[in-house]
Amino acid sequence: MPNRTEKELLIEIVEYFNLYIFENHINAALKVHSKLKSYNINPIVVKYLSKVLEGNYNAVGVAKALYYPRVLGTSINTSFGTRIQNMFVDLKIGEGSLIKGMDIEFIDKIDNRRKWCQLKSGPNTINSEDVKPLIKKFTDTINLARTNKAFKNINNTDFIVGVLYGEQNELSMHYKVIDKTHPVIIGKDFWHRVTGFPSFYDGLVDSLQRLINNIDTQDLINKGVEELAKEIESSQLFDFNKL
Repeated sequence: MPNRTEKELLIEIVEYFNLYIFENHINAALKVHSKLKSYNINPIVVKYLSKVLEGNYNAVGVAKALYYPRVLGTSINTSFGTRIQNMFVDLKIGEGSLIKGMDIEFIDKIDNRRKWCQLKSGPNTINSEDVKPLIKKFTDTINLARTNKAFKNINNTDFIVGVLYGEQNELSMHYKVIDKTHPVIIGKDFWHRVTGFPSFYDGLVDSLQRLINNIDTQDLINKGVEELAKEIESSQLFDFNKL
């Protein structure tokens, strides 16, 4: 990692969040998700959800049924995971891993060992069916790596799950099962190990909060729904006269 101060690195990460996560999300919400062609529509479900949201089957209700879950759920969560992985590499906090199944590699600033890391967003972001495949992937990768002399000194604790936010006591039981074999490092501890700054996580949380407070969301929810509702109103896919 380049020799940057804690403050300099915080500024770079916050700028990255603003540009590639928040501004991207706002632009997509207004320019992509407000277009009817971006949706695969279940006509029965949207009629029901329109009734739930508006008390009636109408264009605004359908628009909300489509737009809300996309903009407030799948869109931001998908881009968050992808962009964060890219961020570590783009800002040279870590390296892209050459080992299949690992997201990044970095030198642990606490024990000074190279870590191969699979990144996860938060303390409840895996399901029970994810546990065995993840452990198997780690085990197979370690066994394969040990056949290469360059990796002869690696051990289980060099292959980790890095959880970006949260506290140790918030980890789900699924993560705790993984932690018995491979360390699940979360929040403050993770950011300390990857940046070398003990209080980096706290500073990052505060800095991102200030950024979010100052973001102009451009009334995107109302604008997006309005644009989508106009298309829905004139689309042949819907007939609001048949009730």
